[in-house]
Amino acid sequence: MSDIEPDHIDIYDAKANLSQIIERVERGDEIVISRAGTPVAKVVPLRRAVARVARGSLAGSLVLSDDWDSPYVNESIADDFRTER
Repeated sequence: MSDIEPDHIDIYDAKANLSQIIERVERGDEIVISRAGTPVAKVVPLRRAVARVARGSLAGSLVLSDDWDSPYVNESIADDFRTER
């Protein structure tokens, strides 16, 4: 793994050490891959937009109107999803 310690890695080393590069990226590192000394690509971690993993994770984030579960609102939603027969 000492071959891939720098943040800039030659493409041939990147091919040979892809698993180690992915591990570093998962830890938050950004790796630049170069061809013949010229940077050509950057490997960066994917960031989850929202990390909702449990029931109630939206508690306190949603604002519901007082009539959110009224027969009128339910019928209006049902109308939006009805199809002609």
